[in-house]
Amino acid sequence: WLTPDNMHHQWLLLAACFWVIFMFMVASKFITLTFKDPDGYGAKQEPLILTAVTKVEEVHVPEEKHWPEEFQPTGKAFSGNLISQPLVHMERLELLRNVCRDTALRDLSHTAVSKFVLDRIFVCDKHKILFCQTPKVGNTQWKKVLIVLNGAFSSIEEIPENIVHDHEKNGLPRLSSFSDSEIKKRLNLYFKFFIVRDPFERLISAFKDKFVHNPRFEPWYRHEIAPGIIRKYRKNRTETKGLQFEDFVRYLGDPNHRWLDVQFGDHIIHWVTYVELCAPCEITYSVIGHHETLEDDAPYILKAAGIDHLVSYPTIPPGITVYNKTKVERYFSGISKRDIRRLYARFEGDFKLFGYREPDFLLN
Repeated sequence: WLTPDNMHHQWLLLAACFWVIFMFMVASKFITLTFKDPDGYGAKQEPLILTAVTKVEEVHVPEEKHWPEEFQPTGKAFSGNLISQPLVHMERLELLRNVCRDTALRDLSHTAVSKFVLDRIFVCDKHKILFCQTPKVGNTQWKKVLIVLNGAFSSIEEIPENIVHDHEKNGLPRLSSFSDSEIKKRLNLYFKFFIVRDPFERLISAFKDKFVHNPRFEPWYRHEIAPGIIRKYRKNRTETKGLQFEDFVRYLGDPNHRWLDVQFGDHIIHWVTYVELCAPCEITYSVIGHHETLEDDAPYILKAAGIDHLVSYPTIPPGITVYNKTKVERYFSGISKRDIRRLYARFEGDFKLFGYREPDFLLN
């Protein structure tokens, strides 16, 4: 028979066995919940998902501290988190930088920052803005914006049309009017922008404005420049009609066009390349606007420069900025492929730097 002490030990041993079995069951259940439960799996993966999302957001909406130095705009709005560079503007600057590095296009994409270039850049010291003028892409309206910002007039509506381009009265200093050290300081610190447009459509606009409609206050285009082009480039000298687009294209595509350009002086700014006007590979611009998307680009530029609360870009008439492929094809339909190719060869840098496609009629 078992003594009371032996029975007590057996009961303790039995209780210990039950306790071990119970703990094993609890541990098994815990292991099953941890490794097989779907919610547990999701919770384990959550940090990876959040990390991936964060990286995508940083690509599309980068904070200021992540910006490459050459992309860093100097407008007041960029001093905090007030605005982030939309992807389209980042892509434009990246494309520009890549094409500038292309040695095969160096002669078409690079130019010296000469007095001619500095004459094209208007200064707003009050708000630290530089604007490079590229005619035939809505520049008159941008000059009005700067005139108001410089304080010459209190609103765009008050500016007389004859004042806008009168550089002695419109209160817009050119960058060329400053000393070398002051020029360098402004180029390094100010918000800088300009506007581009499909190069061939811009040439059509220049031709129509200066040689077809020809404002009365610009008689030299019709009476001096047009005859000079006709004498040099019209095949049939007996024709008496005014300058034709074919003559204009032949002149622009001539590799030796510069001897006439010198005679025409600064009037050629309406059809010289964006490269020659603004030196985009030598000057680090903050924003490049496109005429075709000006409805979106104009408000963005004002905000990026920190002046959207002070002035608005004038209302853009519906459809005026849309690229008119039919019009371009009609103007070039009667011109030889040789002349078109020579024209494209001169403006190829503008097409490549700013992402414009080579015209279909040149490829066919």
